[in-house]
Amino acid sequence: MKTKSRYVCQTCGAVSSGWAGRCHVCGTWESIVEEITDRTSNKKSSLQSSAVVMLKDVDSLQTKRISTGIDELDRVLGGGITPGSLILVGGDPGIGKSTLMLQMCSQIVDSQPLYITGEESLFQIKLRASRLTSIPDTLQLMAETDVNRILDAIRTTKAKVVIVDSIQTVHSEQIESTAGSISQVRECAAMLMKEAKQSGTAIFIVGHVTKEGMIAGPKVLEHMVDTVIQFEGEKTYSYRILRAIKNRFGSTNEIGIFEMAEEGLRQVPNPSEIFLAQRNQQDSGTAIISTIEGTRPLLLEVQALVTPTNYNVPQRTPTGFDLRRLQMILAVLEKRLGLKFGEYDVFVNVAGGVSLDDPGVDLGVAAALVSSLRDNPLDPSMVLIGEIGLTGEVRPVSAIEQRLSEIQKLGFTSTMLPKSNFAKLPKQFDVNLIPVDRISLALAQLIA
Repeated sequence: MKTKSRYVCQTCGAVSSGWAGRCHVCGTWESIVEEITDRTSNKKSSLQSSAVVMLKDVDSLQTKRISTGIDELDRVLGGGITPGSLILVGGDPGIGKSTLMLQMCSQIVDSQPLYITGEESLFQIKLRASRLTSIPDTLQLMAETDVNRILDAIRTTKAKVVIVDSIQTVHSEQIESTAGSISQVRECAAMLMKEAKQSGTAIFIVGHVTKEGMIAGPKVLEHMVDTVIQFEGEKTYSYRILRAIKNRFGSTNEIGIFEMAEEGLRQVPNPSEIFLAQRNQQDSGTAIISTIEGTRPLLLEVQALVTPTNYNVPQRTPTGFDLRRLQMILAVLEKRLGLKFGEYDVFVNVAGGVSLDDPGVDLGVAAALVSSLRDNPLDPSMVLIGEIGLTGEVRPVSAIEQRLSEIQKLGFTSTMLPKSNFAKLPKQFDVNLIPVDRISLALAQLIA
């Protein structure tokens, strides 16, 4: 059989004509590896029949979603599993990826799920399943790393949903490189994608992440799949956030929230109550903020600590909040209100391990900073909403009705919000609304 060699960077996947000590694309040293490939393996075949059809003639049954039985997962996927889709699940080691996949299998028994593991033995999978709740004894299992045998099993079992854990352990004998290499991950994912499109089977592939938090393997892997969902969370916290990074069949703004317990992952249907359960209402430097994740409103506690510095350059340390956004808020407070933060270290933390990128929490962060600076607690029954502009104005935010509905449901009595949002409210809320248009006026009412 005719073969050819190529030299592939194991960091970025760049192909070179010969070996080199340094990759010419990403600049990584000692990352070029020679790979011997089958010349015939590069021949591409179409995923489906090349016949031209009209949109109205496409079988609508193929587009009917499969519910996972886990509402938080369905929310992130856009309403359930789309048949024939290839879904990449990423996350740190031990974060709960395999646990979530096993629990999903227990809810979709009618779809005859097939769980394929390349990292654990079948005995280890059974031990894991015995710790979890409601994992059926009829779940189909397979311990295999050869992609061709995996494809044969998918065709033989007629499973509608397949989990491959993980893609970094799968290999093809047509490629002369180790499992987990750039070429192996790319080609095995392509073969699984082809099978998913031809058979209509939904395939979940679990992927590891690098130290930088990126999914290991070539970047093209994320482009190939239909959906990329990622598990986030700190190991010191019991809460896990499932987020869609890419979704061809739904929004990428939705999140699912879980709590890791001894019996597995538990859904958190009302996360606002959980995140606010531990707050101390008498301390300075804390504020209640409202944010939007997709269509879900969340109420969270933001904590600020402003303390005299012992360094020439004061520290600015946010956790769960963007550093550049924090620096902007501090600059506005210094310029527009005359407050001096240059001699203080500033720490900001979003309680519960949640990461925020919603500008509508600016007002709450600013209030928490001034509260800590002056050691003056805020009203614990008030929620703060508003984006801060560079001139000190309080700008309107999106989804104000959803935010106010969540505030009213949780029993908070007052809310400070942008005047522009207040003027356009279509209905009344059982909450005392305080409209403001300047950060100076807002803080004057909040902190004496």
